[in-house]
Amino acid sequence: MGGPVKLFLIAGEPSGDALGANLMAGLTALRSDVEFLGIGGPLMQAQGLRSLFPMSDLSVMGLTEVLPRLRHLFKRRDQAADAVISGQIDALITIDSPDFCLRVAKRVKQARPNMPVIHYVAPTVWAWRAGRARKMARHVDHVLALFPFEPPLMQAAGMGCDFVGHPVARAPQASAAECAAYRAGLGIGRDDPLLLLLPGSRRGEIARLGARFGAVARGYLAEHPAAHLVLPAAPAIADAVARMMADWDLGPRAHLLDPRVAGDDYARQKQAAFGAADVALAASGTVSLELAAAKTPMVIAYDMAPVSRMLMRWMLKIDTVTLVNLVSETRHIPEFLGKAFDPAAVMAALSRLTRDPEARAAQIAAADLTMARLGARLGAGDEGQARRAAEAVLRVLQ
Repeated sequence: MGGPVKLFLIAGEPSGDALGANLMAGLTALRSDVEFLGIGGPLMQAQGLRSLFPMSDLSVMGLTEVLPRLRHLFKRRDQAADAVISGQIDALITIDSPDFCLRVAKRVKQARPNMPVIHYVAPTVWAWRAGRARKMARHVDHVLALFPFEPPLMQAAGMGCDFVGHPVARAPQASAAECAAYRAGLGIGRDDPLLLLLPGSRRGEIARLGARFGAVARGYLAEHPAAHLVLPAAPAIADAVARMMADWDLGPRAHLLDPRVAGDDYARQKQAAFGAADVALAASGTVSLELAAAKTPMVIAYDMAPVSRMLMRWMLKIDTVTLVNLVSETRHIPEFLGKAFDPAAVMAALSRLTRDPEARAAQIAAADLTMARLGARLGAGDEGQARRAAEAVLRVLQ
């Protein structure tokens, strides 16, 4: 398209801010005349975004947190939509956060039906609630997908779609020297097993899963007298995680990676912990991809509230929820979901992974395949994903 390009981007979470900043960098590399407006965090603002209001206004999760702020969120939705409609914008790009973003897209399409709307991060229709894609297609023209199996599903619902790669495939990993130094700093011998615990990043997950994670940790340390464990606390819930570990009372071989203590060094230490671990127990989610990138064998364990568990079992369309299993088209990652999350069974699976080189090798092969598929044909580092996403956006505009 001729002339300058004016884009309105919306991100509501830190992960979306990172995706948005990467996309903006790719667009700027391809065109020097792109202007960015919208809503974003510090990373997007560093790339030149003028944010309409703080992104933190949208970072609200959970029914009890959302309800008191509902009126304010509606006001922000209307403010964003009005800015797009009246601002001579060439395209609206919404990034994840579907509850907010797709409501803005709906209002924009009603007022300006010919404006291109691009949504970054496809809904997980391959797992449950397939009707979401058809509903989204009423207001979205094109999707930028993180997984290679998503484009046919989006296209079948009536949208264009490009697979642009997953950010975990380009994330930096700790070196062998950094991992060795991390273990030595905690007094962990080179041959001593190190268990990484990742019980979730939300208070509800900690409250629901914490006791069973603690039981697994207690049993694993008892069965492996030389073992240590590390639990990296998510910054938003560090206080709750610290109290939970104190209640577990596991002794000096249990180490909390506390962001309040680590400060600016937290991200580097977390990368080193992922790479240094021999085995991990993790709640379900993107964390399985992070472990795969670090080549750390894992067991996945998760549970929900009883009503949510019943609804999910009824609506779930797949036989595994672990992304590594799905992307690699294998089933090497053991899962213990819902009532199957029994600490004794989980501990047995972790012990097998600790001692069985064949089981470890199968997981690492699946991890390598997953990373190859998530980063295939994208080039090296950030530039590959940024360029692919930017090219997809420019094709839509043209």
